[in-house]
Amino acid sequence: MKPQTAIGLGTLALSGLLAAGATQISSDAGYAGVGPNFLPWVVAVVLALCGVFLLREALTSGFRDMDEPSGAATGHWPGFVWVSVGVLLNAALITTVGFILSCTLCFMLAAQGFTSAQGRLDLRPAAWLKNALIGFLIAAPVYWMFTKLLAINLPGLTSTGWL
Repeated sequence: MKPQTAIGLGTLALSGLLAAGATQISSDAGYAGVGPNFLPWVVAVVLALCGVFLLREALTSGFRDMDEPSGAATGHWPGFVWVSVGVLLNAALITTVGFILSCTLCFMLAAQGFTSAQGRLDLRPAAWLKNALIGFLIAAPVYWMFTKLLAINLPGLTSTGWL
């Protein structure tokens, strides 16, 4: 089996898993007559369409007119480790330190991973502070939008609903 065929089949399998998960979500209509399972179904259907198109391309002479791959021949493992640690710490700490701080930490570590992959790893305190500020400026409005505007409970550091 060609790798392109495996990609198409994998995409179809993933859409099937998403559809199976969507069946487990309540379909009771909410705001605007749309239930909580609407978006998972949309994603599953669109992903299935992508899988069908990928499979068609693979079975009709493969992906045509592909550019040569750019970048390094192998992945940048140190950058992968930085990003992975950020995501895992976010998952581990979100209920302890709250959404904003855990997402800020995730952003800081992911930014180090991406700059590391570009060969510009900067471990100076100023770089950490800049990434922390940017992460906070992204995470805080997202938290406030979900908790204050959409009334969706996310883990906070305090019971005030602002941190």
